[in-house]
Amino acid sequence: MCSGTVAGVFIAVTVSVMPALAGLPVPTYVRIHRLLGQGYHPIMPLIVLLVLAGDIALALTTRLTPVLSVAIVLQIGVQAVSHLGNERLNRRVRAVEGDTVGPHWDDPRQAWRRWHLLRTALALAVFAINATLR
Repeated sequence: MCSGTVAGVFIAVTVSVMPALAGLPVPTYVRIHRLLGQGYHPIMPLIVLLVLAGDIALALTTRLTPVLSVAIVLQIGVQAVSHLGNERLNRRVRAVEGDTVGPHWDDPRQAWRRWHLLRTALALAVFAINATLR
């Protein structure tokens, strides 16, 4: 259930949130990005961690270890991309004073999109594996 939630939220962000944010002027983007983060950040890292913990628990208690090993590695990839890619860029947006950015501000939206698409693909693969376990 948790891996489906992660994959579903990531797809929703891909098809709805990212396109909406891409077209915004920078000050509006910064403001909206902060608002969106308030809802995602308390719960999504926990759910992502629950997927990993659940797959590890299943690997330790069932004979599905080889297939679960793949899911575990992919889920570690989701977490790594989230922490080293997306969250690093999120911190940069949150560090902006007020809604103003300097003329040489490096807009993170394209890089954030690339990292997000990678973690979405990884999360979908984890979900596909977990959905087929018996």
